[in-house]
Order: sequence, then structure tokens, then C-alpha cells
Amino acid sequence: MNPFEERSLQLNRRAFLSKTALGLGSAALGSLLGLRCFRANDKGIITESGQGIEGVLKALHHPAKAKRIIYLFQSGGPSQLELFDYKPLLQKRRGEDLPESVRQGQRLTGMTSGQDSFPLVGSQFGFQQHGQSGAMISDLLPYTAKIADELCIVKSMYTEAINHDPAITFFQTGSQQPGRPSIGSWLSYGLGSDNENLPAFTVLLSRGTGRPNGQPLYSRLWGNGFLHSLHQGVQFRAAKDPVLYLNDPAGLGRSGRRKMLDKLEALNSMHHEETQDPEIQSRIAQYEMAYRMQTSVPDVMSVEDEPDYIYQMYGPDAMTPGTYAANCLLARRLAEKGVRFIQLYHMGWDQHENLPTAIAKQAKDVDQASAALVMDLKQRGMLDDTLIIWGGEFGRTNYSQGTLTDTNYGRDHHPRCFTMWMAGGGIKPGIVYGDTDDFGYNITENPVHVHDFQATMLHLLGIDHEQLTYKYQGRRFRLTDVEGHVVKDLLA
Repeated sequence: MNPFEERSLQLNRRAFLSKTALGLGSAALGSLLGLRCFRANDKGIITESGQGIEGVLKALHHPAKAKRIIYLFQSGGPSQLELFDYKPLLQKRRGEDLPESVRQGQRLTGMTSGQDSFPLVGSQFGFQQHGQSGAMISDLLPYTAKIADELCIVKSMYTEAINHDPAITFFQTGSQQPGRPSIGSWLSYGLGSDNENLPAFTVLLSRGTGRPNGQPLYSRLWGNGFLHSLHQGVQFRAAKDPVLYLNDPAGLGRSGRRKMLDKLEALNSMHHEETQDPEIQSRIAQYEMAYRMQTSVPDVMSVEDEPDYIYQMYGPDAMTPGTYAANCLLARRLAEKGVRFIQLYHMGWDQHENLPTAIAKQAKDVDQASAALVMDLKQRGMLDDTLIIWGGEFGRTNYSQGTLTDTNYGRDHHPRCFTMWMAGGGIKPGIVYGDTDDFGYNITENPVHVHDFQATMLHLLGIDHEQLTYKYQGRRFRLTDVEGHVVKDLLA
């Protein structure tokens, strides 16, 4: 059988109807993919329009307060008892066993479930009231304390996950099971990007000094899941090549690269005509984005033009690429360029032992730069429409893991209550929301679940969390799964 006869057999009634339907729907393909960077030429071939990326949402569900998010994720679970949740009772009852009436049979991790006792231990660091809200903030965070009136401190966060992998995955994707799209991917899919030369979703990583070889991270946290690959997060690294595989190979110039991409696009477009696989369009878009990023990435990464007072604001570590402070400065530059979702991960908060020493180092890593980011955006008039989030995947226990001494202790994972803070982007400033009992173990007022947090975040961006969905394997998925409600008390 010759190729022409084989091809004619492939065009049976079912194939004809399916391909015709897809052909008629090609005009809507950009909408389905969240793209506006392709159009059909007079030959019906999809080509780049140069207009950037458009989200699947043709209009916001309600007026947005925020245009972008900078999420300062503190990986490992910062101890709320050392930073924000002041509990003098724990000092008074230091060494006493945690009452069962407080624990109420809560399951523990395998790291402390076998302990014979659970000795209570309070923070050995001082706390002071700050701002008109009177927020109690640890002496470990002097710079954060200065911006207390800009912060919305939520002391009543809770989650079901008790171990790192499911807990971080839950916060970043809305599910404890891997495979779902991350927050940034959902926003790229729904809202698109304001800058055609940079991805809508970028990722920056730093390793803290508190526990430098602690809990690792994994790239699926910024993966696109079942969404098109165009929406995955792009990691920016502190290296000669900030984005992997972006630069041209040796001996290939810009004109040669352009010709190669044009030929590749023509071949991919022909293949798309035959298969109608939408992922092919995503790949074409990624090739074109990478080409434009060859000039846009060096520009955004070149911080040499920043004035001295900016480096003084962010702290001495801002001069060292790859540090938390340097990444906060890069986050501000990416925000200025129109990047929709900027994710910072700072590792090292998993302090099961030697907590007093480790958390002091870790807090020093992030304190000045986090506060500087808030104030830097404010002085540029960007804080009002930029939502900044600071927090980890869960909190720490009020009892000591391992041996409690006069100067040392550790804390295990604690999902029942922990603290996060937010600033800007339509969040009510200068408030402390929610409360915990005197033992710092259970929530007593205004609980906020992970899905509530996610729903509120989307609301600030003008999105109804129940309406941003994607149909996959017969089910409509969303970031908040089947739960979550907007915490209106947090809205300005």
C-alpha cells in the first residue's frame, strides 16, 4: 500500500468528523490553552502574533485588588512559638508533661510518638508589642517588627498534613497527592502574563543557614500537573546560566537560531494539523518564549544598576547571588517586569533539634530582606497591587522533641495551628487574626484552613476559586478541590 492510499484510509468518517470539529474550533484554541500568541495565517498555519500570553478567563469574576503575588515560602515549618505566637504559660510550666486534655489524642509523627513524655517548652527569646495592632513579634525579627502596621498576621492557620512532602504539596497545589498544578500554574492558565518576554510563573530557591542540609525541595512543586506545559514554573538560578538550556550552543548565532526556530515551527504546525494535539502549540510557544528570554533574563538578573541604598535596605546578603536577600531583590525586579506569580522557597526551617541556635540563624536570613521587600514595593507604589505572603507548610509543637535542657530543645511538626503573614494586594493591614489556646496547641478563634487561604488569595486576584477549573479525566479540578471559602475579615 502506498502512502497516499494509507492516508486516504485514515480519513474515515470518524476521523473526518473529529478533525473537522477541531478545525472549526481552532479559533478557540488560544482560549482553551490560555494563549494569545498564535494566529492562523492565510494558509491556515498557526504562527506567533507577538502579543504575549492571555489566560483562559476572558474577564475577571470581580474587581481585583492584586495584580501579582510574591510568595515567600519558608520550607520546613517555622516555629510560630519562637516568632509570632507568644505563650508565657509555656515558660511557667516548662518541663511539665503536655496534658492529654490539650493534645486530645492528636496523632504525632514517628519522630516523637515513641517519647515517654512531652515536656512543655516556651521560647527563650523575648517578645514585644509592635504597631497600632499591638502585634506580639519576637526579638528575632526586629525588621519585621518595624513593619507591623503593614502586616496581616494570621495565627490560626491549620492543615491536615503532618509530614513535609504532603504538607508542602498541599499548600502549593491544593492536594496532598502529587500531580496537581501548582498555584503559579493555575494563575498562568487563568490570567496569563503581562510580559510576553518573561514567563508568568518564576521560581527562586535559597538555602538557609539554620539547617543548611535539611529538608530538600523538588521541582514538581512548581510543575504544571495536567495543565499544558506552557504553565509550568521556570526556575531562575544563581549561576552563570540563570535558566537552564536557554543559551544557544557554541557556534550558533541569533540569526541561525531564528531560522532554526522558524523551520521547527513550520514542522510542528504541520504535525499539529495532522494530530490536533494542543501540546504542540504549547511547545511552539515555549520555543518562542525561550528565544525572547535570551535578552529579557540577563536584563532582569543584572542588579548592578541598583543604587547603594537598595542594597543597604535588603542587607549585606543581597550582594551574594542565591541568598534569600538577593532573591527578594530579584523578586521585586520580576514584579516590575509584569511577572504574575513569583515563588521564593527558603529551606532550613525543619528544626527538630538545636532549635534556639538554628532558628536565630534562619530568622536572620529572612528578617531584613522580607521587610525590605514590603517597604521597597511601597515606596514604588506597587504594594497596593502586589500581594506578599510569608509562611511555611505547618508549625511546631509546644513540647520538646528529644531531651529538654536548660539551653537546648527541638520541636516536631504541628499541623493544628501555625502563623503566616500577608501584606499589600488588598489585605487588611495592621491586624492580628485568629488565636490559639494558652498552650499554643489548638485554635480557639477564627480558624483558617489551607483551602481558605487559597480561596482568599484567588479572590484578591479577581478570581472566584470555584469557577477557575480544568476538566481532566472526566472531572473538573480546581486549586481548592471541593472546599475553601474566602476569609472576608482579611480583606481591606
